[in-house]
Amino acid sequence: MIEAVDLHVRAAPGERMLIEAMSLRVGAGEVVAVAGPNGAGKSTLLRALAGELRPSAGVAAVCGVPAADWPPRLLARRRAVVSQAVELAFPLTAAEVVALGRLPWHGASGGGAARDAAAVAAALERAGVAHLARRAYATLSGGERQRVQIARALAQLDGAEPPTALLLDEPTASLDAAHRAGLLVTLRGLAAAGTAVLVVLHDLNEAAFVADRVALLSAGRLAACGPPAAVLRPAALAALYGIPFRGRPGDGLLPDFAAAAATPTHRRR
Repeated sequence: MIEAVDLHVRAAPGERMLIEAMSLRVGAGEVVAVAGPNGAGKSTLLRALAGELRPSAGVAAVCGVPAADWPPRLLARRRAVVSQAVELAFPLTAAEVVALGRLPWHGASGGGAARDAAAVAAALERAGVAHLARRAYATLSGGERQRVQIARALAQLDGAEPPTALLLDEPTASLDAAHRAGLLVTLRGLAAAGTAVLVVLHDLNEAAFVADRVALLSAGRLAACGPPAAVLRPAALAALYGIPFRGRPGDGLLPDFAAAAATPTHRRR
């Protein structure tokens, strides 16, 4: 459903590569979590796969078609994106922000105001923000805004012809533990219904819980990709992040902060 084939993305002409020789596929019904150190290229990869960045070389494809070749409205009916943070310049309510997800469907056959209203109501409920519908978006907390953006993406994909794709960049960063768990369960449910889900996560235990496969990035390259139990091993993570890890996926995987604090600064990444 979403695929990078020998993908290269350069920061600007003549500057360094942000993504280099990257090949990764997320199939319909699959959750792939992307993890790695800061600056590894996680957000860049997501934006390229979403069609927001044009590759310097290689292909980023949605449903077998290069993302750049899709008409924007038709692409928006197949894939939705939740970015790290979204600031709005207009005084919209939470419900109005969610309704923005229906814009690609305006003029589509079988659409209409009633259909859009139902999609918005369902998305607000599913994201657990129905009680915030009339609140001004600007007055919401960071976590509440993130949940509204998730609802907006769900409304966007409501009624879409399968297969569909949902790409999320650190969606749990502003959420409390209960809402993080709820979102991860929602992502698993979307995948079970046939959506291809690509999610950037810093919390490796979240990745172990939600993902069918975990892709670890390092300096713009794919360092490893496979089932969580095979990829999220303390020795491999220590080499990737430059600090010790302990535990194992499913039972609790943690950086060993005490050992890391004792590591000379020049040895840290």
